[in-house]
This record gives sequence, structure tokens and C-alpha cells, in this order.
Amino acid sequence: MTKSKADEEDYWNSSKFKAFTFDDEDDELIRLKESRQAVNSIQRLVEEDDDEDDVEKVSWSGEPVGSISWSVKETAASNQRTDREPAFPKIPTDTPSLSKSQSGYSLSSLFKGETALSDSSIRLYAPELRKPKSEYKDYVSDWSPEETIQRLQQGKTAPLEKFRSLQDKLLLLDFAVSAHDGNVITAVLIYLKRTLSKEVLFRELESRQTALRHFIHYLTETKDQRLLLELLRALGRTEDVALLQYKEHLSIADENKRRDFLKSCLSLPFSAEDSAHVQDHYTLLERQIIIERGGKVEIFQKFPRRASILNMPLITTLYYCCFYHYSEPEGTYSSPLNIRQAFKISEKQYFVTALAARAKLKAWLDVDALFTSRNWLGFTRKKSPLSFQRVVDVLQKNSAPTQVLQDYVGLVEDPDMRISLAQKHKCHDIVINTYRDMKDRQQLLGYRGKVGRGSAEERKIDELLNNQQIRWKN
Repeated sequence: MTKSKADEEDYWNSSKFKAFTFDDEDDELIRLKESRQAVNSIQRLVEEDDDEDDVEKVSWSGEPVGSISWSVKETAASNQRTDREPAFPKIPTDTPSLSKSQSGYSLSSLFKGETALSDSSIRLYAPELRKPKSEYKDYVSDWSPEETIQRLQQGKTAPLEKFRSLQDKLLLLDFAVSAHDGNVITAVLIYLKRTLSKEVLFRELESRQTALRHFIHYLTETKDQRLLLELLRALGRTEDVALLQYKEHLSIADENKRRDFLKSCLSLPFSAEDSAHVQDHYTLLERQIIIERGGKVEIFQKFPRRASILNMPLITTLYYCCFYHYSEPEGTYSSPLNIRQAFKISEKQYFVTALAARAKLKAWLDVDALFTSRNWLGFTRKKSPLSFQRVVDVLQKNSAPTQVLQDYVGLVEDPDMRISLAQKHKCHDIVINTYRDMKDRQQLLGYRGKVGRGSAEERKIDELLNNQQIRWKN
């Protein structure tokens, strides 16, 4: 139906729309004008034949089609249908005609600034802005070698397959080295390893020492022994090749096979120092196999072994022999003295190891024999390559009795340290004798109160204090 202009003026000037008040009259006029234009546009969209205007359309719920409440319900239903529809709606080839019954426009939606048309349908017809040239370049990937390295440093994707010529590949490597980024250098090296022949790759890496070190580290970490050996041989690094082959013994579990492998390594071109180490390793393992099979049964029953001696270090092997094979003749492989001579163990190393082993067994006579030395006149005295203070510590940790400790505390040279150790371990005779030698009557008198009343130590102190021949300090 068509309304006259006068009816429209009365409609907009009615009290219903005067309820919308604005602080500014100009704003009010502008908004009323926009609302009027919106209603006129609806009339043009939904205008049909005069016959249909005379007929009032009613929905299934009994509400007039086109009313505000009907439009709100239709909008909600349309939203629910949209949620159930696929994420990519089919684009119709023909623009559908908008009728009054199909229109999603309503006064409430217009006043709220909304429309019933879905956002997806609006986006279908919205023009796309052209992307900046820098973003467009990300998709076509037409970067130079330097730009490619910069992208890799930034953590962005940058395919290397487009660089096919040797010159471009070497430029990639040089720019990666200049960037001082190990991850980027390794990434480029992996690409070159896959696309270049071994001869070309080795030749180019020889003149690029930084890249070469990264490549050797990469092959070591990935355990590519075959290619690493080929690389080192091509570079003429024979000693590195020998050491790399020697390290393969670590993967051999059987001790006999490992011994045979070490024997085969003796002919490899090691340096003089490394060759001596490999020889010692082979000799030690050979001895350990023999030692493992022998030994007196009694001591193993009294002190069961905690682990096998095989593949143990040299000092551990010496300690084992000092513990289980100490009294064996020097000519046997398991004799501690034989091991000391064969592997040129220093006197101090041997002494400390033997002292710890025999003190652990509480073999105090063997401990005493370690310190006894005889001079050219036949006199004996106690001598140690280790300070007697440390000797006392070792003996005390192994629960040596006081009488044993007293013998070695008395050999400490520094008087103050000797007195301190003697008081700590309750070696009263050492303290009394040291104060006597220092002629310190006051200290001796003070120490008299620390010993037991009526004890032998108290009587000894009294005798010294009453001795008129001692010239005490003032």
C-alpha cells in the first residue's frame, strides 16, 4: 500500500517518535532523516502488486508477516540456520528477488544499525585490497641468497631448493657463515650434503674452516661415521681418522672382542702420545681379563666384590689388586708392584692407593710397612710421600685404633697442628710430650685438668712439673 506524503509527516511527528530526544537539534534532524530514508528503501524493496497489499499475510504463529516481532523471530531463526550451514556457503549464480515475506529488514534492526543479511554474504561481494609488495613477495619466494639467509635467521620459511647452481649454493653458505648463526649454517650444510657430490662438497668446505667445523660437528652428532671418515681422509687428517676408528671400541660389549679390536688399533697412524695411550689401554684390558679369572677364594668370601674389574680405570685396577692380591709375587699380572712398574705409576699415586686399600682391610702391619724405609747404615725410619696430617685423616676414616693413630700423629712436623690432631683423637701422650718439648709449663698445667683424675697421664704430668732439670719458659 502507498502512503501519502501528509500521512508520512504525521507518522514521523507523532508522540511515539518524539520520545527520542537528543542533546543537539542538528543531530536529531540528521538521524530522523536517515531513518526516513531507510524506511523508504524498505518500501521500494518490498513493494508488490496492489492485490497483494490488500491481503494481510499471517505467519504460522498467527502474527502478521512484516511486523517487528515477526522480523525479530525470523532473524533469530535465520541465525540458527546459518550456524548449521557449512562454513563455505554456495554462491548463487542468480541474484534472488527480495519479496516482503523473504525480506530480513525490520525497523528494530534498522534502528540498531543491523541487517538480516549474513556477514558471509556481504563478504562475498566486498572487494579485496591489494596486499603490499613485501607480503606478496612472501608467497612467490623470489628471494636472493642474502634475503633467504635473513629469513632463516628470523625463523621464517625459506625453501632452498630454488638455488640450483653451484654459485648460488656457495653464496648461501658464505652468507650463512657471515651471519654467525650456527643453526642457519647447519641448515645450509644439510641442503648442500643432499644436493652436491661428496668430492665437490669436501673441496669447498676445505677452504671454509668455519663451515667445516660445523659440518664435522653435525656428522658427529648424527653418528654418520662413514661420511665423517671419508671427509677426514679427503682432508688428509690421518690422526683424526685413527682416533675416530679407536672410539668404535665403546660400542663393543664383549671384552675379548674389544681386546682384539684394540690390538688392531695399534697399527693406526696415531700421534706418539695417543699411541702410548692406546697401547696402555690394550695392555690394561688384557691384564684385567686375566685378573678377573684368578684370586684367592677366602678373601672374596670375606669381602665380596661389588663390581667387575673389566673396563675399569687404571687406579681402580690398582686399588682392586692392593685389596685382593696384595701379597702375590711381583712377577704375576695381578701383583700391585707389577702393575706399578708396567704402567709407570708414580710413588705418590701408588702409596695413596695402597694405603687406602690396606686401611680399609684394617691390615695395620701392611700400613706400617708402607712407611718403613732403611737407610744405607741399616737404620729404619718412617717416611711418607704424603703429609702425615693426611695419613692421619685416612687412618681415622677407616677407624684406626688410638695406638695406631698416635704413631702417625707424633710424626706431624708442625707443633700446633700436632697438638690439635692429638687433642682431637685423644692422644694424650703426644700432647704432654709436645708441651714438654716446647717447655711450656702453663700449657701443660692447663692440660692437667683435661685428663682423668688419678690416671697415668695425670701422674706423668705431675712428674714433669716436679722435674727440676727442665728449664721451663718464663
